[in-house]
Amino acid sequence: MAKPAFATGAQVEHAKFGLGTVLSCNDDHIVIKFDEHGEKKFVSSIAVPTLKKSDRQAPPEKKRGGKKKVAASS
Repeated sequence: MAKPAFATGAQVEHAKFGLGTVLSCNDDHIVIKFDEHGEKKFVSSIAVPTLKKSDRQAPPEKKRGGKKKVAASS
């Protein structure tokens, strides 16, 4: 089996979807979490040649379900 084109966690740039982080990559598919477009799954043989490696730092994960503001009772 060949080494994946991109390692998990690699930062890449796609012409249409912009900057993203590789979540998984194998001979068949590559899954990328884009900053502005969420997760997308591509056929590796088609998508990998169009991706550019990016030297940026991975963006911090957005925290979900943080503390909710409690309305003051009167």
